[in-house]
Amino acid sequence: MESIIEWALEVAKREGATYADIRIEDYKRENITVKDEMVEGITHSSSIGYGIRVIVDGCWGFSASNRLEKKEVERVAKQACDIARASSLTKVENVLLDDTKPQKGKYKTPMEIDPFSVPIQEKVDYILSATREMKKEKDVKIAQGFYTGFLTKKTFATLDGAYIEQEICHCGGGISATAIGKDDMQVRSYPNSFRGNFATAGYEYFKGLELDKNAPKIASEVCALLKAKECPEMKGTIIIDGNQLALQVHESCGHPIELDRVFGTEASFAGTSFLTTDKLDKLKYGSPIVNIVADATVKGGLGTFGYDDEGVPAQRTDVVKDGLFVGYLMSRETAPKIGRRSNGAMRADGWHSLPIIRMTNINLLPGDWELDDLIADTDDGIFVSTNKSWSIDDKRVNFQFGCEIAWKIENGKLTEIYKNPVYYGITTNFWNSCDAICNRNHWKLWGTPNCGKGEPMQTMYVGHGTSPSRFRNISIGVKK
Repeated sequence: MESIIEWALEVAKREGATYADIRIEDYKRENITVKDEMVEGITHSSSIGYGIRVIVDGCWGFSASNRLEKKEVERVAKQACDIARASSLTKVENVLLDDTKPQKGKYKTPMEIDPFSVPIQEKVDYILSATREMKKEKDVKIAQGFYTGFLTKKTFATLDGAYIEQEICHCGGGISATAIGKDDMQVRSYPNSFRGNFATAGYEYFKGLELDKNAPKIASEVCALLKAKECPEMKGTIIIDGNQLALQVHESCGHPIELDRVFGTEASFAGTSFLTTDKLDKLKYGSPIVNIVADATVKGGLGTFGYDDEGVPAQRTDVVKDGLFVGYLMSRETAPKIGRRSNGAMRADGWHSLPIIRMTNINLLPGDWELDDLIADTDDGIFVSTNKSWSIDDKRVNFQFGCEIAWKIENGKLTEIYKNPVYYGITTNFWNSCDAICNRNHWKLWGTPNCGKGEPMQTMYVGHGTSPSRFRNISIGVKK
């Protein structure tokens, strides 16, 4: 690998690059899907390759290959430089990078059990035990279980002397039960919808989800949903469970703080952002108890790593401080435009992709409340959990979220179950209506393994730390 790196950077320099980096990635992935006590699919995939990124004549160029021989490395480095020169014909301004010093270091995900050392049969048996438990309820017609393990080894080096090695492991999964009645169908998931929950950890994390022990509760709830009333239309108080609030943070806090969206370079696919630079350090984003950080250092977060794909060290930075909007996710190129330095948010979803600004772990910091006390303090409202659907506009202002389940809150107690709960609103109004956040006892990291962005689209692993929180005067239910 060292000879490949040296040759790539030497060719890039010879071809006129004022900056060059190479990122070599070797990754493998394993997926297991079980449906109705049968193995539906087991897949293994692996890939190794490299991407070379350069600045020539003030513009970026990028090229990649999975062939590691010297002649091909030379071709790819030259092609990256040619692309940069071609781009310079229409440039508006030169690319300027911040003054982050070249880093040297190593990082490895802390884990107890290598997921790829565990026999397939052991994993399958564990998932099957959970689906069997769910199928004990007669109205559960479909019981599914999921597992994913993903291991990436990457080496990053630059023309100015950076050299970084990382080994990052992602692991997780979950279960879901579908109940079908006479004229209705309902779904309950654990520990979260869309294939469960994930972390940067080993197989011990997946086992710790205790899918089999939680399966009976999920099955019971999904059957109860068949008989439940529709969530009523109202405007009132809502307590949002941590797993649903994670997606709320993702869509209404994480995406709009990506500085490339603010500058419009992501507009064609995912939209721009309402958080324009004139709002920085001025906008009252939320109530005074709302504190949000971008934290790539927190243990176990799906967006946790040692260095981003520009070689910038992982870090924790404020996004919303005491309700005030104070920070973006930035790259070495975008940060200087607002007088700042990159906070390590540039990542690619593989060796073949160009790094773009991505979320790390966008976390809502815990508050002071115990969940039981928060419910007891709420006279009237609903408690919602687990995402079912979502919609948000291109600037991340107007949103609507549907959940799998809700409970009515009456006189400080959870009472009857509601099905098909929906709530909607405007981002800043919503966060300014937050008047209570549960404490660290209820705070949990939720992993989102399918965040899409870019053209061609890249799928990234990101995380969100949340705890159940209360919001006042929220529009709930479907308007008739």
